[in-house]
Amino acid sequence: MRLTRLVPLALALSIAFAQPALAERVDSGVPGMIFDHDVPVTMTDDLKLRVNIYRPDKPGRYPVLMLMGPYGKDTRLADAPAYKTSWAKLIAKYPDLCKQSSCRYIRFEAPDPERWVPNGYVVIHADVRGAGASPGVLDPMSPRETEDYATLITWAAHQPWSTGKVGLLGTSFHAINQYQVAALQPKGLAAILPWEGAFDPYREIAYSGGILNPAWQFWWDHQVVPNQNGNGETSLIDSIGGGKDTGAPLSPELLKKNRVAPVETFARHPFDDAYYRALTADGSRITVPLLDVANWAGWSTKGYLAAASKSKWLRIETGDHLTPFYSDEALALQKRFFDHYLKGVDNGWEKEAPVAVEVRRPDGATWREETAWPLPGTRWERWYLDNASGTMSPTVGVATAAEKSYPGAGDGLTFTSAPFADETEFTGPIAVRLWVSSSTADMDIFAAVRLIDPEGRDVVFTGNSDPNVPLGQGYLRVSHRAIDPARSTEYAPFHPHLASEPMIPAQLYPVDVEFTNPTSIVIPKGYRLALTIQGKDFGYGPGANIVHAKDYELPDSNNSGLYYLAHPNRDPALYGGTDTVATGGEHASYLLMPYIPRRQ
Repeated sequence: MRLTRLVPLALALSIAFAQPALAERVDSGVPGMIFDHDVPVTMTDDLKLRVNIYRPDKPGRYPVLMLMGPYGKDTRLADAPAYKTSWAKLIAKYPDLCKQSSCRYIRFEAPDPERWVPNGYVVIHADVRGAGASPGVLDPMSPRETEDYATLITWAAHQPWSTGKVGLLGTSFHAINQYQVAALQPKGLAAILPWEGAFDPYREIAYSGGILNPAWQFWWDHQVVPNQNGNGETSLIDSIGGGKDTGAPLSPELLKKNRVAPVETFARHPFDDAYYRALTADGSRITVPLLDVANWAGWSTKGYLAAASKSKWLRIETGDHLTPFYSDEALALQKRFFDHYLKGVDNGWEKEAPVAVEVRRPDGATWREETAWPLPGTRWERWYLDNASGTMSPTVGVATAAEKSYPGAGDGLTFTSAPFADETEFTGPIAVRLWVSSSTADMDIFAAVRLIDPEGRDVVFTGNSDPNVPLGQGYLRVSHRAIDPARSTEYAPFHPHLASEPMIPAQLYPVDVEFTNPTSIVIPKGYRLALTIQGKDFGYGPGANIVHAKDYELPDSNNSGLYYLAHPNRDPALYGGTDTVATGGEHASYLLMPYIPRRQ
């Protein structure tokens, strides 16, 4: 079952026209901004969620910007230990940020009310069920949580200070649940702006290529559980009233009972079953205007492609997870979009290019407008791997028929191109087709597409959660190799992930490696491409030959990116065997790259 249930009309109306409960009116300290703190809003099961409402101190009706998350509507981004690095990067990038705003109301991954209320918007920030001041069971991204969101939207649309139009804005978690609730089509929802949000819970969150992603334990332990409702031991400070912002303390036993741990749950659901289908938005029901901002090294284009919205736009940026969202350029983009769809301002937004991409170079990036995604005129180039020479080339028939093996727990194989004779652009989805075998009944494939400079150093890029990432990374558990031809293209193979098909040891199988994200790079003359295939997470460890050093990483991990796939419970007897890649002849293995011809 997908997320298609509507809030019942009679219930929605009863909620919408109910008198708002009494809230705590707090002196915002910001001229012209009213702040109602901890407003209780009744859900369909009578549980009351708590929301903060920031609105103009002038009579009238205003459009609403809303978000709902687990991180604490009362926790300042600058104060939370888990976000110390994010805050430092944000202030380093924009040292004048707190001159444009007091910064006292900036929350993690959330818009700053002080930069919206003066422009005639109401901003509503809700604690999800089981988090912060909202009681209940904490179950992030669940159908129950999504129904709560739909209820809040309908409630906000019918308040006396609301025009009846609600837009959703936020990044990461606050973008994921936009897709989910938009599919419910709640009354009042007028536009969404998901900034770097996943769409497919199985393939983009729980598993990559069928391999469990245990890094969510880090997210859960450090960012979510500290803000669980009833967590009296939290270090988070209530920036509004002081003390704790998690309500009355509960016992450790009740706290554990009141939360659904994601990694434990994911591990119980290794296939794309009914559990994930209940979390996955039905894209055919997402029909409101949509601006999807994606990241080359973060969550990307799946939501944009799935949405049925007739008015939709895609922007793909580079950069880290948080700072671009708060830039002046981003704020201007967000306001133009919402001014048009929530206020009806004739600002020419509908004439914006449907797609814009920030094309990367080793020394920077530049924006370019496009008409569609993938980009029109893309020429899909196969770069054939050659075991005999350790190279790859776009020339058909050059590769020698050969097999080469590596230990599944080791560094694997790397194939490198010749230096490029001319500047060359690749922008779009990437894929890898391999012929592989193993000495065991299964193997994991970790693929990394890299850029090598003339001095032989890896050129690394800023990812959304890591300052040093390669051009792209792909994954596949070979027992999940089945493909659905009806939902696949050469550049985007679709694995149903419905069952496990063990390998026969020493038998070769053709497999297509999943790449969640597309890529973009203009390769200068003299640089080379490289493809690394191995059975463990790819990463730049100590002493790596890269252009600049990694400035932070997960504890005890040298993987590239914040998230990693090598589960500590991965059976070494099964995934640590001898793995083999075949190339040439009848077993052509290749990297598929999206070549963009030079435009006159």
